[in-house]
Amino acid sequence: MSTNPLSRSRKRLLAAAASVALAGAIGLGAITGGTAPVYAEAVRVEAPQATGFADVVAQVSPAVVSVQVKASIAPASDRGDSPFSDQQGFDNLPDNHPLKRFFRQFGEDGNRDQNRGPRYNRRDGNQKPRPVAQGSGFFISEDGYLVTNNHVVADGSAYTVVTGDGKEYDAKLIGTDPRTDLAVLKVDTDAKFTYVGFADDAKVRVGDWVVAVGNPFGLGGTVTAGIVSARGRDIGAGPYDDFLQIDAAVNRGNSGGPAFNLNGEVVGINTAIFSPSGGNVGIAFAIPASTAKQVVQDLMKSGSVQRGWLGVEIQPVTTDIAESLGLKSEKGALVASAQDTGPAKKAGIAAGDIITQVNGQDVASPKELSRLIAGITPGKSVDITVWRNGKAETIKVGLGEIPGADKQASAAQPASPSEPSSLADLGLTVTQSEDGKGLVVTDVDPSSDAADRGVQAGDVITTVNAVEVKSAADVTKALDQAEKAGRKAVLFQISRDDANRFVALPLNQG
Repeated sequence: MSTNPLSRSRKRLLAAAASVALAGAIGLGAITGGTAPVYAEAVRVEAPQATGFADVVAQVSPAVVSVQVKASIAPASDRGDSPFSDQQGFDNLPDNHPLKRFFRQFGEDGNRDQNRGPRYNRRDGNQKPRPVAQGSGFFISEDGYLVTNNHVVADGSAYTVVTGDGKEYDAKLIGTDPRTDLAVLKVDTDAKFTYVGFADDAKVRVGDWVVAVGNPFGLGGTVTAGIVSARGRDIGAGPYDDFLQIDAAVNRGNSGGPAFNLNGEVVGINTAIFSPSGGNVGIAFAIPASTAKQVVQDLMKSGSVQRGWLGVEIQPVTTDIAESLGLKSEKGALVASAQDTGPAKKAGIAAGDIITQVNGQDVASPKELSRLIAGITPGKSVDITVWRNGKAETIKVGLGEIPGADKQASAAQPASPSEPSSLADLGLTVTQSEDGKGLVVTDVDPSSDAADRGVQAGDVITTVNAVEVKSAADVTKALDQAEKAGRKAVLFQISRDDANRFVALPLNQG
């Protein structure tokens, strides 16, 4: 049977159309049947998770407390005369001046006017202490000893410690040390407290994590974190400055609070901040644990700190000073003067000596010398190595106890004779002092190195390269000797206002 080609083509076309219709029906059924489309999974990166501070904080926070300080404050009427009565010129006002009439009527005189009655709400008897300061602290023993800053408790008469769970305890002041700004309080109770210990801050490195816990602005326990930004900072707070600088947020009220390492040990005690506005800018300073540990032990033992005393005024060794004395480096502490009653002078240490070692330990700077001597018990003998006359000498000194206040001798300002002499190479004009001890500077060339280094008219030159001078010729002789010895600078001892210092002047002038 023959088949028509047109008929075969029609059959194929019908079969294809049927297939398309069937596929469309299946797709429509899938849509109307409610089957959801399948999407790709959300992106998720498998990476190591950064370690947080929660575990450390949970362990150390119970040891950190708020310290509230109270003091008895006299009412305004008990503070004497009018607040303006001690102002310059107030007493010179006429008696009928409106200001004088006002304060006569409403000031102290008004309080004594029986007809008018008291003008202030005066209270009889002892005044109840009022809050005057607050800060932070931390327990260092389970029986209630805690550490804070001296400036937190200063001038206080009553102290309250508030723990993290809100419990309040009265505390008594055991002792303070203003030189390091540390204080120790004691809570007397049967309760046992969580306490923390001091770290070995010699192992603390710049870049290590620190966690600060404290009471900023009286808000209560607050935790911030940062790193150690620097070590050995001298901020001019005292003679033993050796602060850790941290960038953890520290604000008012954090004073006395601890800075912890990740082992929960105290590496520093937050004490000061650098801030143009009074708020945190990421620069805070903490007393290092090594300093605090020794001071705290002394305060717990006796309520005060005993420090060794050498009895010298010292200044840094600059490059010019080192060159003038033949030293290879600018390390050590230059003795500007030895106090008459001090142990150093009795042992033979004199102005112009450079102290380079204490008991064999190198002295890098005046601050380090102060810390080394302060850490030695008074009465002990130490070996002090000094650089004198171009060589090292060791002198044994029996340390005294640092006095409560510095004593300075007073002397009349020497008058200047009428005939000055010129030291043109140095830019100075000098004249012999009235007592014959040294030369009084009468004029300084403003373009000279002497002027750049702070030499002023009225200064007294007492020695040049450790040799006493009484005339301009003595100075010229000392300059010649230094030049022959190949020195590039000469060391002048300058006296001003009963204080001594050394200035190195270069020889390449003229």
